[in-house]
Amino acid sequence: MNAKKIAIIAGIVIVLGAIVGFTITQGQRNLVAVQTAKAGPQDLSSVVTASGQIKAKTYVNIGANAMGQITHLFVHEGDHVKKGQVVAQLDNIQSTASLAASRANYQVANTDVSAADEALRNAQADLKRVQSDIERTKLDADRAAELYKAQLIPKSQYDTARTTYESTSAGLQLAQTRIAQLRAQRESSQKRVEQASADVRRVGDIVSKTVYSAPFDGLVTNLPVREGETVVMGIQNSPGSTLMTISDMSVVTVEVMVDETDIVNVKMNQPAEITIDALGPKETYKGHVTEIGQNAILRSSGVSTSQSNTGNQEAKDFKVVVTLDNPPSNLRPGLSSTAKITTASKNATLSVPVQALTVRKKSDLEQKKKKGSITTASAAGPAKATDDPEITGVFVVRNHKAEFVPVKTGITGSTNIEITEGVKEGDEVITGSYRVLRTLRNGASVKVDNSVAKKDESSS
Repeated sequence: MNAKKIAIIAGIVIVLGAIVGFTITQGQRNLVAVQTAKAGPQDLSSVVTASGQIKAKTYVNIGANAMGQITHLFVHEGDHVKKGQVVAQLDNIQSTASLAASRANYQVANTDVSAADEALRNAQADLKRVQSDIERTKLDADRAAELYKAQLIPKSQYDTARTTYESTSAGLQLAQTRIAQLRAQRESSQKRVEQASADVRRVGDIVSKTVYSAPFDGLVTNLPVREGETVVMGIQNSPGSTLMTISDMSVVTVEVMVDETDIVNVKMNQPAEITIDALGPKETYKGHVTEIGQNAILRSSGVSTSQSNTGNQEAKDFKVVVTLDNPPSNLRPGLSSTAKITTASKNATLSVPVQALTVRKKSDLEQKKKKGSITTASAAGPAKATDDPEITGVFVVRNHKAEFVPVKTGITGSTNIEITEGVKEGDEVITGSYRVLRTLRNGASVKVDNSVAKKDESSS
C-alpha cells in the first residue's frame, strides 16, 4: 500500500515537472537574446581622419624668365641653400654684349648733353655781350644826334653812329634765336640720355634673368633640368620651363582632403595627430589646423567645383592644411601622411556604444505591441514619409522587455556616442546583435546574453 502511494506520488511529481519544463521552454522560445551595455560617463573625442601629403608651407618653383641654354647649375637636389645664393646660370653672351653697347650709347648721350650745355652757356654769354654793345651804341647814337642837331658834327658821323646802333640791335635777335636753338638741342640730347638709360635698364634686366638666386633659405626639393639643356619662358597658356623647386622646411604642413560630410566640424587651430607612412605608424606628431579650403574639389578629377562647368553629384572633398608643431628634420615634401583632427572633446559625458543607436518609424512604435515578437522593418504597412517620420533612439531593457527610448545625441567618439537626452546613467542599453536590433519590436520580451561579447573580447 505504501509502495503504491509512493509510486502514485512519484508519477504526479514527474508529470508536474514535465508540465513546468514544457511551460518554461515554450516561454523561452519567445524571448529574444540580446547583448547589452550600461550607459555611463566616458571621455569622448570626435575625430576626423583624412589622408594627404607633406608640403612645405613656403616653397617656390624657379621658372625660366628667358630663353637660353643652361651653362651652370650650382646646386644638386637635396642641397641646402642660403638667400641670395646663385643656383643657376644661363648663356648670356649676347645679352651681355647688348648691355655693353647700351651703356656706351648712354655715355655718348651724356657727352652730347654736356656739349649742348657748354654751347648754351657760350650763347648766353654772347647774348650778354650783345646787350652790352646795344646799350653802348645807343648812347653813342643819342649823343651823335644831339651833336648833329647842334651842328657840331657832320651828318656822316651821325649816320655812322645810328647805323652801328641798328646793326647791334639786329644782333640781339640773332643771339636770342641761337639760344632758343641750343636749348632745344639740349632738351633733345637729354631725351636721348633718358632713352639710352631706359635701354640700359631693359638690357640689364635681360642679363639679370640669366642668373637665378635663392629667394630664401631652404632646401632644393626638385631639380628637373641638367646643364646644357635649353629652357624657355612661358607664353599665354603654355607653361615655361621649371629649373628647380626650393622649399622652406622650417615650417612643414600636411595637406589633406577632408570629406564634405566632415568639413563642417573642422575649425581653425583644432589639434591634430599626424602619422607619416615613411616613418612608421607608431610615430605620431602634433599639429594644428591652419587653413581650411572654401571650394569643394571633385574627388575623381581633383578640379575645383568653381572651375567645373557641369554639375554632378559625385563625392567632393575640401583641402585642409595642418601645420606640424615640431617637424622632424628628415621630412621630405610628398611623403604620404594621415591627420587625425580632434573636432570636439568632452570629459565624463553620458554615452552609449555607437551600435546601440537605431531608427524606427513612428507608425512602428504606435502599433500594438506583440509579446516576444521579432519582425522586419517591412512588416509595417506603407506610409508616407511626411506622415511617418523616423525617430532615432535606443532600446533599453526594462522589466525583461525592450523599450524604445528616443534620444538626442552629441559628439561621436571612436566607439561611443554622447547622449544628451533620453537615457540615464546605469540604463541597460541593447547593443546587439545587429540582426536583432534591425528587427526588434518595441515591447518585445528579451533575455540578456553577453557571453558572445565576452568571447569576442577574449579572442581579440
